[in-house]
Amino acid sequence: MIRLGKQVLCLILFLNVLCIGSNVIAHPHVFIVQRLNIVFDNKGLAGFWVEWNFDEMFSSMIATDYDQNQNSTLEPAEVAVVKEKAFSHIAEYDYFIFVKIDGQPFKVKWIKDFNAVLKNGRLSYHFFVPCHMKANELFKQIVIAAYDPSYYTAIFFAQNRPALVENGDRFMIESSIKEDKSTSIYFGMLNPWALFLKFRLKS
Repeated sequence: MIRLGKQVLCLILFLNVLCIGSNVIAHPHVFIVQRLNIVFDNKGLAGFWVEWNFDEMFSSMIATDYDQNQNSTLEPAEVAVVKEKAFSHIAEYDYFIFVKIDGQPFKVKWIKDFNAVLKNGRLSYHFFVPCHMKANELFKQIVIAAYDPSYYTAIFFAQNRPALVENGDRFMIESSIKEDKSTSIYFGMLNPWALFLKFRLKS
């Protein structure tokens, strides 16, 4: 049972409960700046790291509820609780990560290597999304968007180094970050921004 108080408010904001029946219109309450690190192996795409940097208010709420010894650092036992109480529940929403492979949806069913870091009062989440795509002579495309369909959480790409590539030397890679015009959220009013990345074996 989750205790009442700030923890409940924190989870409500992060779960993004949309009260359409009561005519409440969604607008962002939690703000995330995101970076991606695309990881290749010898065969092709292996997956990607996600880094989420949270706004000051959400960071403060997590610190208040989960930094049990109030030393301004999240230790391993505290990170485990943060994962359980303030992250794992968004698995129901594909972890807010929406992927298309050559135009077809790829459901994010699980992540690994989760970590939560509290530094200078600001919270960040780090986790890896496995997504294997074997490279060949023809371009393959992956589109990665991160958004909350109810728009209670707003996720933006970082202006500085929004996406990096790791171990990509064997591949021809083209990428861009732009609006995904094929997807709409917030009652059709917004198109989420996404990383569009194509790759193939080098000739």
